Amino acid sequence: MKTIIEPFRIRSVEPLRHTTPAQREQFLQTAGYNLFELRASDILIDLLTDSGTSAMSTYQWSAMMRGDESYAGSESFFRLKKVVDELTGFGHMIPTHQGRAAERILFTLMCRPGHIVPNNTHFDTTRANIEFSGARAVDLPLPEAADTQARLPFKGNMDVAALEKLIETEGADKIPLIMLTVTNNSGGGQPVSMANIRAVHTVARRHKIPFYLDACRFAENAWFIQQEEPGFERLTPKQIAQAMFSHADGCTFSAKKDAFANIGGMLGTNDDEVAQKQRDLLILTEGFPTYGGLAGRDLEAIAVGLEEVLDHDYLEYRIASTRYLGRNIADHGVPIVEPPGGHAIYIDAGRMLPHIPKHEFPGQSLAVELYRHAGVRSVEIGSVMFGEHARHELLRLAIPRRVYTQSHIDYLVEAILEVNARKESLRGLRITYEPPHLRHFTAKFEPL
Repeated sequence: MKTIIEPFRIRSVEPLRHTTPAQREQFLQTAGYNLFELRASDILIDLLTDSGTSAMSTYQWSAMMRGDESYAGSESFFRLKKVVDELTGFGHMIPTHQGRAAERILFTLMCRPGHIVPNNTHFDTTRANIEFSGARAVDLPLPEAADTQARLPFKGNMDVAALEKLIETEGADKIPLIMLTVTNNSGGGQPVSMANIRAVHTVARRHKIPFYLDACRFAENAWFIQQEEPGFERLTPKQIAQAMFSHADGCTFSAKKDAFANIGGMLGTNDDEVAQKQRDLLILTEGFPTYGGLAGRDLEAIAVGLEEVLDHDYLEYRIASTRYLGRNIADHGVPIVEPPGGHAIYIDAGRMLPHIPKHEFPGQSLAVELYRHAGVRSVEIGSVMFGEHARHELLRLAIPRRVYTQSHIDYLVEAILEVNARKESLRGLRITYEPPHLRHFTAKFEPL
């Protein structure tokens, strides 16, 4: 059979609320044209993020019933640890309440003013936590990634030559760690090859710099390696993921992505001394090291999710569904970051709306119009989110795992193409309020 179906059936449903364009315009005005400020009940299809928005399986829900809520030494922790140890091979696994908590602990301990942290592309909270420590976050994407229309199998790779030059210019002593984000979220959800992971590992090892993966979407990355990189076609996604982790000294991980959990994260490391410092800070800010700010039931859900996410049928469906969305809008004239990634489709709003200059935020304008027109919430990945660090003006359509059906995706395609048909009528916005950090979450706008 050629048709790839959802590898699950639905046993519980949540009603969606339909609203009118006039109602949505009022909601936008009240929210200051910031889609983060909308009420979830006023959204028809919510593609703001794939983080913490997944549908959990019957196995996850049943596992939650055995959650051990002991403050210390919870059996749920040891069940999760067994799964993580087998998957990553790291000497230490430290749970946190979500990925950005893991980032904060890592960068608080390893970074100080004057330090530089290179990455293929930092995402918003990663960059913010690095800069909050006084260090500088540096993006080193492939030169080819500057062209959103270029079709490369591993467009999320780090520019290893640029990494070597950075170390030579700045000195290894100024680089406390090297990070590699898999898949490359800010770079369009593009995967990273095993060859690139190995190359970055080699550079880090030669200069004695710790190498960490931002592993939020490790399973999706493993699938792309299996499908696109010669020599890996006969390995399972789990075997490929294990190989990915074997080249790193540690990782940060948000369980709200590739573990189907609604909350949770973790730190992994092979360094005994670093692990002890991480646990000490964890106790101060998150909780005891065997729960890390999570309930025992959450630890159970993560443990099951980490096994389910590596299922061949699930990953095949997941990537095919995302590709279907991307191809059905791109082939009808909507410019996207090519090729389609794993967890999201990124519309190149700068290319789609050339009449809206960068300082008037074309990505935010498109996000507002897509909600006004069809009740779909998305998120700007551009100058609103990254300011002067923005390389492109993108709109991200992040697809929650196991939540929406094929008809939802077809509705989305129709809505995007209808907005594209009258794109010249869209206008920019200006910011009327912004906070000092991570402004995209709470900034206010007004139309121009």
